[in-house]
Amino acid sequence: MLKQTVVTRFAPSPTGFMHVGALRTGLFAWLVAKQAGGTFILRIEDTDKNREVEGSVEHIIQCVRMLGLEYEYGPDKPGATGPYMQSQRLEIYHEWAKKMIADGRAYADPYTPEELNHFREEAKAKKQPFLYRNHRPDNPPVWDGRLPLRFLSKPRDYSWNDEVMGDLKTGEEVIDDIVLIKSDGYPTYNFAHIVDDAEMGVTHVIRGQEFISSTPNYLNIYDALSLKYPIFATMPHIMNDQGNKKLGKRDGAKDVLGYIAEGYLPETMLSFIATLGWNDGTTQEIYERADLVEKFSLKRVQKSGARFDQRRLQWMNGHFIRELEPKELALRLERFLSPAAKKAEPIYRQAVIELCQDRLKSLSDINTLSNFFFEQPTPDTSLISSHKQLKKLSNAELVGLLSATHDSLSETEWSQDAIQSSLNGLLETTGQKPVILFSIIRIAITWAPFSPELDKTLVLLGKDEALARIAAAKSVITDRQS
Repeated sequence: MLKQTVVTRFAPSPTGFMHVGALRTGLFAWLVAKQAGGTFILRIEDTDKNREVEGSVEHIIQCVRMLGLEYEYGPDKPGATGPYMQSQRLEIYHEWAKKMIADGRAYADPYTPEELNHFREEAKAKKQPFLYRNHRPDNPPVWDGRLPLRFLSKPRDYSWNDEVMGDLKTGEEVIDDIVLIKSDGYPTYNFAHIVDDAEMGVTHVIRGQEFISSTPNYLNIYDALSLKYPIFATMPHIMNDQGNKKLGKRDGAKDVLGYIAEGYLPETMLSFIATLGWNDGTTQEIYERADLVEKFSLKRVQKSGARFDQRRLQWMNGHFIRELEPKELALRLERFLSPAAKKAEPIYRQAVIELCQDRLKSLSDINTLSNFFFEQPTPDTSLISSHKQLKKLSNAELVGLLSATHDSLSETEWSQDAIQSSLNGLLETTGQKPVILFSIIRIAITWAPFSPELDKTLVLLGKDEALARIAAAKSVITDRQS
């Protein structure tokens, strides 16, 4: 067994995409280990072969590493307590099972599925919960590995402490003879995780709320094996944006790597996931990795469900994007840039990226924010008709504003200060509000739903190009249907 003071593990099943709730469990386990200078293990619980999805193991590893949760041991990092794929540990489980049989704490289940269903129906008719232990066979057959192997429980009341949920207790009525080894030779989660944690020296078991009702049965197995209980920490559910139900696919829950593909930074996901149901007791909302290692505490994890706030995620992503060095931002944006942007002169492209940086909420916004810098935009008059203020003006009024703008900018020195001064002067001569004048100028030169600051955009486009686009927009607006 490992001798480190603290050993934690993240033990997902390879059954599909990695959602934020699962990865939060892994993050918290990693933080507990890192704070104590302990060991963090990645273990794959792949004993349910019917639900396994091809490629999921590689996907799990990619997600964990994307957040920087480096593990000391895992499927691709052998160690003394490995292997770290449960499907490769069958002999270990069978050895522990044989010991339990020898101690009189496990027996073969001789019943057919039909017989078990009959027992369940009887309990239902009597309005009683079904307990297998009420139907223990008097003389079970010798276990040959082809029948399910069941735990011979010794029901009793339990009280235990959970680092998050506090003191918990339950009666003996929830203890049952649960399956340890299935008829296919694979262990159940109920048995395998206890064996693995014991063999790997795990000191802290951090997992989701769905397992809390099963904990008394786990404690009964720990007792049967004379094992010391680990420290338990139960993570509350992550709720939808309204906070009224567990987050699901219909509420926008998706694969963690899907967020990365959409332009969310790993730094954002780390900070956002960490603060789903945890804070350090201050008003701080943004955490770097070092902050989390220093400040995290299981005692500060809330008992109630954590609300998944998409707007907060976007806000946080914008913060981390703004914190990037310009050259680093350019590297991160490379896979999102349009072909036209990639062909542009590097110095000009970098200038565009730096101009857009403050407006980016995700890396994938870059094309909407910047494509008009690299190629002629396609006019979209719906940007005018859907604008609350511009839609009130006639075509002639809009064209008049652009004519005045063209005349003024034609006589303007092409610098940011001079352009802004010219724009401010236009507000006086036209008598229009900034929301009207600046909006129609911005649309005329970008034909985009949003863009960087107007004066800086004009400077970067260049005088000839900006004036040409304003002139072209006048024709488009003249011909549009109001």
